[in-house]
Amino acid sequence: MSGDGGKGTVLIVDDEKEIADLVAVYLEAEGYQPQVRYDAAGALEAVADPDIAIDLAVLDVMLPDMNGFHLCREIRKTHRWPIIMLTARDDEVDKITGLNFGADDYVTKPFRQNRIHA
Repeated sequence: MSGDGGKGTVLIVDDEKEIADLVAVYLEAEGYQPQVRYDAAGALEAVADPDIAIDLAVLDVMLPDMNGFHLCREIRKTHRWPIIMLTARDDEVDKITGLNFGADDYVTKPFRQNRIHA
């Protein structure tokens, strides 16, 4: 983990800017250094950047340029730090797929559906 007194660097990859930024705010409040990216291309650039020492990645499954499962597999080719898949999809097959692609855990987004009745 981080040698500067922080808890470590967390790569957050989610194309929903509000969600990615909110996760970053919570992690930063807990002493982590978030690195936020909004697509797989940006994530792969961060992974390859020698100035960013990633300790953990949180990857959305549904990204615009590559799904999170494939992104996870690409990261696993060169890195062994933990990867958590983050998604609104909670089908058992999706969880198994994420783990088979190299993820360490799978967490569903806790969305609340609000309906307005006219």
